[in-house]
Order: sequence, then structure tokens, then C-alpha cells
Amino acid sequence: PPVIVERAEGHYVVDVHNRRYLDAISSLWVTTLGHRVPELDAALAEQLEKVAHTTMLGNGSRAVIELAEALAPRVPLDGAHFMFASDGAAAVEQALKIAFQYWSNTGEPARARYLGFGGAYHGDTVGSLSLGAGGFGAELFDPLRFPVLRAPGFDDADCLETAAKLVHDHAGELAAVVVEPLVQGAAGMHTAPPQDFGRLQDACDATGVLLICDEVATGFGRTGTLFASEQCGLRPDLMCLGKGISGGYLPMSVTAANHRVYDAFLGEDLGKRTFYHGHSYGGNALAAAVALRHLQLIDEKDVLVNVGERSQQLAGALVDRIEPLVAVKETRLRGLMCGVELHGAPGERRGRRVSAAATQRGVLLRSLGDVVVIMPPLTVTADEIELIVETLRAAIEEVIVA
Repeated sequence: PPVIVERAEGHYVVDVHNRRYLDAISSLWVTTLGHRVPELDAALAEQLEKVAHTTMLGNGSRAVIELAEALAPRVPLDGAHFMFASDGAAAVEQALKIAFQYWSNTGEPARARYLGFGGAYHGDTVGSLSLGAGGFGAELFDPLRFPVLRAPGFDDADCLETAAKLVHDHAGELAAVVVEPLVQGAAGMHTAPPQDFGRLQDACDATGVLLICDEVATGFGRTGTLFASEQCGLRPDLMCLGKGISGGYLPMSVTAANHRVYDAFLGEDLGKRTFYHGHSYGGNALAAAVALRHLQLIDEKDVLVNVGERSQQLAGALVDRIEPLVAVKETRLRGLMCGVELHGAPGERRGRRVSAAATQRGVLLRSLGDVVVIMPPLTVTADEIELIVETLRAAIEEVIVA
């Protein structure tokens, strides 16, 4: 049965029956510092005394401008500009449209296709579904999805070399490559070596094909650096951010563009170069105020240091106590993005059953098929890592009898 949450305290949620659960999935990967963070509560209340929301369509907002000014030097883009939305899929959709119009604005409208990866997931809107590799019921909507060029997923050791070759072979028709840097989250936490991404960057630089990094899941510290692109040596033309941007408080996302892309849209007001796109709640002031304070707290609390330490602890615990279990096929970990893949036959739903057993023990886990996902808050403690691992071990042993 579903957990019906009444309130939350720190890293725990409390249900309507007053039972506490360690939120080891960060409320679907969005909560970074835990729940009811005093500084974020205060930032929200302070902004609420000023204004909750005003339109960004043709106007500005002090809260959003301050967030953009703080975020610009932190993202790995040259001369970053931002367009705000409400969720990751919307940020990806914006990036697709911006990339498409970029080539129209620069006189090469034939460059209108996209390169995606096997195992990719970019959201549930039609454009983001098209970029994705399938699964999660996407096949039903195949008549709506547009075709994309597809490189192998991160479970193929040669995926980035293949992708780079495809960029060179199809440069004249490609608008952009869209990639999840370092970790394909929804694919089951599949990872690729960070040094391999340089091949993709080099191919895009050589051909002019735009590089779009989808950091909706990997951004804001999940992989151990503020953005996974930093570990990969990537400097994309467009970047999609969401999930952790506001610490899990309010829906917000953003598409960042470098100066090369931004400059292609400069021109007369409401002219041929204008990007006719926007959301009513894009650039919400409440979300922006919280996101700004959240960005500051990541530094003030040395959050990335804790991610590194707890990741190292989790890695050791997985090797010692989870990988030896006969039911476990493989574990995959980057920062605090972790997947534990179980052996299983179709229809057994082992991941779902193990996650349910863990929840009964007071630790919220969630499965992607036969992969059990561990995604704790970035401020998770050493004791909580121990609790997660021991609970997972007990749940696997209960559900899967050797």
C-alpha cells in the first residue's frame, strides 16, 4: 500500500499513522538537504512577504535575476543565459526547440535531427519521449514520437565512441546531441567512464553540432560535483536542470544556453529570430528564492564533501554486504546515485517486492524494473547509510529465498 505522508522531519517522512520512514529516494531524487531545512523555510517565508509570483513574459523578477546571477558562474557553459520552467521534461522540450530554431536562425534549417542514446530517459512530454529510448509505457505513444538517431546506451562500453562517429557521419543533418552526463538514471543507474565523454565533445566541436546535457537528475551534487558535466570535461551549448535545483521544495527547472546559442536569437522585437515560447509559472519567485538559498547552502554546509565521504562508505558496504548475495547481479554507484540490480525472471517483480519489504522496515526505496534505487539526501549521515544497507540486505533476503 502507498505511504500517505503527513509531515516530514530532516531525512525522514512521517505518515498519517505516525510511522517514520528514512527517505532514501530523496522523494524521487529532488530532496537534497532533507525536509524542513530551516534556512530554506526562512527563504520561502521571506519571499512570500514580498510576492509569490509575477510573470516573466516581457517582465523581470528580482528573485529570478538574483538566482540567475548566482547560477551563471557555476554552470559549465560559456556566457550562460537561462530560461526557467517548472519541470525537467519542460526544460528538455525548451532545449529541443531552441536547438531547432538555432539552425533556422543561422541559415541551416536542414540540421533538424537529434542524436540520443539507448537507455535514455528525458521526460514524458512528446519531445522528451522521442529522445528517450522507450520503456515506461512510451511505446503506446510511438505514433506521436519523432525519430531520432540512436547511439548505444551506457551499458555498451563503446557507446560514446559510436556516438562521436555518428556525429561526424551525420553532421549535416544533426541539430544536437542530447546526453545524460556520467549516469543514465532511469535506465537503472548505468554509468560511463567520465574520460570517454571527451570524444563526444570533440565531435561536436569539430562539426558544430550542438551539445545538450540533460542534468535534471545528475545536477546539484548528486554525482559528487555540482554538475556531472564537470567530471566529464563537458562544456555544453545547452544544459537542462531541474529536480534538486530548489532542494525539493518547489517545482522549478531551467534551460541554460551559452553565448553562441543566445546570440543567434538576438534581433528585432517579435521578429524572425524571436523564440516564441514560455510558461505561465516559469521563473516563479518563491521557487527562485529557495533555489538561491539552496545554492548557497551547498557551499556553506560543505555538502559535496559529505557526498564524497558517504559515497565511499556506501561503495564499501555494497561490496561487503550486498554484492555477495546470490540474488544480486550487479551494483552501480556514482556519488549518491546508486542502483542494485537483482537477478530475476519476467513477471517476478523482484525490485518492486524488495522495495516494498524495505518500506515495511522503515526505509523508502524504489525500483526501476529489477534495479533497486538508492538515492539518499546529499546530507545523509554515516548511520543512515548503515541503516539503508542493512535494510536492503534484510529485504533481499526476505523476498528472494536462495
